[in-house]
Amino acid sequence: MLERARANGVGHMLCVSVNLEDYPQVLSLARAHDNVFASVGVHPNEREGREPEADELANLAEDPAVVAIGETGLDYFRSEGAMDWQHERFRNHIQAAKVAGKPLIIHTRDAAADTMKILREESARDAGGVMHCFVEDWGIATQALDIGFYISFSGIVTFKNAEDLREVARKVPMDRILVETDSPYLAPVPYRGKPNEPSYVRYVAETVADLRDMDLERFGGDTTDNFFRLFSAATPVN
Repeated sequence: MLERARANGVGHMLCVSVNLEDYPQVLSLARAHDNVFASVGVHPNEREGREPEADELANLAEDPAVVAIGETGLDYFRSEGAMDWQHERFRNHIQAAKVAGKPLIIHTRDAAADTMKILREESARDAGGVMHCFVEDWGIATQALDIGFYISFSGIVTFKNAEDLREVARKVPMDRILVETDSPYLAPVPYRGKPNEPSYVRYVAETVADLRDMDLERFGGDTTDNFFRLFSAATPVN
């Protein structure tokens, strides 16, 4: 998989943590490959595993292979009832990111207003971060940009029914755009419906570059620069 990514022009990858039980595997991948980086965090929908406090997350983030806190945020699509537990977890991750000095990877689904509210209340601007797998409208994008966050587009931007999202991709300032896979989900056209993998991020980049009338090589260079500016603990590999 790493070789296929390299062959498709993908030089660096971020392996994102979704729970603490699998985090050692995430960390081992990042330690084994100098072009793979790790995050540490617990996804908003995880209910079965261990619940970390902010200080534990901050301590884990001290590892040199860890460049971000997350994936964190809010998800009301898969969860029902009172969401206090999600809110508390989210706030803990934001506090950890500020202590660790590493940016946040934000997941939000059917919860955009509350997500932005908590980011503002907890002064998430001090940590910075990215709205990962962005699917919201320009209004939410503007709120995220206003607190210094980046916007990351996944394979969804290539789907036929995603014209509203493509319009957002045209508007986001170039120095705030990232592209991603969200593997193993959301494979872009022409692989939609199949398991996703890092090499396919090229097709996301091609789509967004076309939307912005940009050369792919320039777009790839700019988004790579954006990645290392946001995830400043990551070291590029030639």
